[in-house]
Amino acid sequence: MTAVQKVAIVGSGVAGLAAAIQLAKAGVAVDVFDAKPELSTAGSGISLQGNALRVFDALGAWDDIRAAGFHFEGLNLRAPGPGAPVVAQLPDVKSGGPDYPAAMGMPRADLARILLDHAQRAGANVRFGAKVTGVDARADDAVEVFVDDESAGEYDLLIGADGLNSTVRDLIGIQTKPEPTGMGIWRTFVSRPAEVERAELYYGGPVYIAGYTPTGEDSMYAYLVEKAEDRFGTSDEDATRIMLEESRAYDGPWNSIRADLAAGAHANYTWFTKHIVDAPWNRGRVVIIGDAAHSCPPTIAQGAAQGLEDALVLTELLVQRDAVDQELWDEFHGRRLPRAQAVVEASVQLGQWQIDGNRDADAGGLIFGIAQKMAEPA
Repeated sequence: MTAVQKVAIVGSGVAGLAAAIQLAKAGVAVDVFDAKPELSTAGSGISLQGNALRVFDALGAWDDIRAAGFHFEGLNLRAPGPGAPVVAQLPDVKSGGPDYPAAMGMPRADLARILLDHAQRAGANVRFGAKVTGVDARADDAVEVFVDDESAGEYDLLIGADGLNSTVRDLIGIQTKPEPTGMGIWRTFVSRPAEVERAELYYGGPVYIAGYTPTGEDSMYAYLVEKAEDRFGTSDEDATRIMLEESRAYDGPWNSIRADLAAGAHANYTWFTKHIVDAPWNRGRVVIIGDAAHSCPPTIAQGAAQGLEDALVLTELLVQRDAVDQELWDEFHGRRLPRAQAVVEASVQLGQWQIDGNRDADAGGLIFGIAQKMAEPA
């Protein structure tokens, strides 16, 4: 007997679809609502650490995801300037354990499609173009969900996995919201030169960080992290020009990246944010997870992993217990909040050291310490 028989999930990102897969596999009736008209295929690539891969295996999706991405071990640090010499080759901690690669990259669109396919095959009903506009959680044992201002029915639980600007978070009165960290990032999706076999970072030069991650045999995504600027009205043509100009201090594989940008590769811009909602993440029978509950700069590539872990821990408790009670919520928050908070604080600290120009900071030690924490299952 599961603690729930009918669950609504808002959001079709990694956290929402992971929760849908696990609940549907356990025989729970699952409705996923997403305001977007179709599955989002925007964005470039995504970096995934071993603890995220461990969750994909628990979902039953690891074989498909492994085939669609590019897995690798370690991290190269290069210097800006002529030749872009490799100045350090750092090993990665296998945060998912010995059975998984230390890290991998893949196109975001492929990850989204794979998780959606697994959710639907497990039996989840996914509705796009369905905006959740209200919740009534006054009952102790149910929550009524309103979609496009009409009742979609009562559920045993509503999971808000609807991202940074979460509607569910607002509807249940949680005031904590993402705040800018002072950094912005340009991203582009390009071809992978044969020499790029692992993630590489360049520190120094005109931006805080220049880097790229392989995402497939013929693809990778590249990025430049700069001081946050108001770039949001920038045309596609100007976005490409800015990324070209800011990357000229970086040699090596950046020459290939610039060639792709010049040939029409799209550049997009976002700001880094930070926030973490204090416990509880639930208000009665409504709970938020993933980016709705916490966000951080991608300085240690743990954002998606933390959302996946939220979903895995929550659904494990819902499937193994026979009641949604305070004991369940206490265990959920006890397992998730300290871990997510450690990731947020470390990710923000790494970015702040860059902003402050702190050359004495032990960035490697901080990254290694968090990786060691993530090696322990959530």
